[in-house]
Amino acid sequence: MPTPEEYSVLFLSVRVALVGTLLGLPIGLAVAWALAKTAMRGKVVLDTLVSFPLVLPPVVTGYALLLFLGRNGPLAGLQESLDVELLFTWFAAAMAAGLVALPLMVRSMEVAMAGVDPRLETAARTLGASRWKVFTGVTVPLAFRGITAGTLLAFARGLGEFGATIVVAGNIPGSTQTLPLAIYTNLQTGNDDAAVRFIVFSLALALAALLVHRWLLRKAAV
Repeated sequence: MPTPEEYSVLFLSVRVALVGTLLGLPIGLAVAWALAKTAMRGKVVLDTLVSFPLVLPPVVTGYALLLFLGRNGPLAGLQESLDVELLFTWFAAAMAAGLVALPLMVRSMEVAMAGVDPRLETAARTLGASRWKVFTGVTVPLAFRGITAGTLLAFARGLGEFGATIVVAGNIPGSTQTLPLAIYTNLQTGNDDAAVRFIVFSLALALAALLVHRWLLRKAAV
């Protein structure tokens, strides 16, 4: 039977993946809309930048986030004024999970938004709706299933994040040790039974998220 400590790892992993997904959601929506619905200059550059976490080793992504949150990073002053330290906390792990999962979220949302009939958006604009109103009242509702599917896919990816997390948040039991880190630790120490239990937790969560993701894609195709 799983111990209370093992359940705490499970709940921490869900919290990290959920917060990371929520952090990435507004960015994902904005980038997906820009790629799918605008003729802005520099779309290739934006598309390339968003894809970097998908193709780079996660350790590199974690190191970039480490520099971003470090003492000489752009958030150093804000952290000092608020008297908080983000590095090696569960919130840093959530940021790593969200950043690594962002490309998957953007790709799914971009496809969903590109499938929205532009004539409907044009009609809304001719009736006096602002770009924001068209986005929130037409584009997002019509692409909702695809957006939700992309969000679930990002959540599933966040659950399995390892490389970036260990760099920016460490592997601190009870604080930043998520399921992948717990599996790694227990395999290293020869505690195979605990490792198997964590693997079962990971498989169950990932399977549930992927099944819902698949169902949403089928509903969107109908």
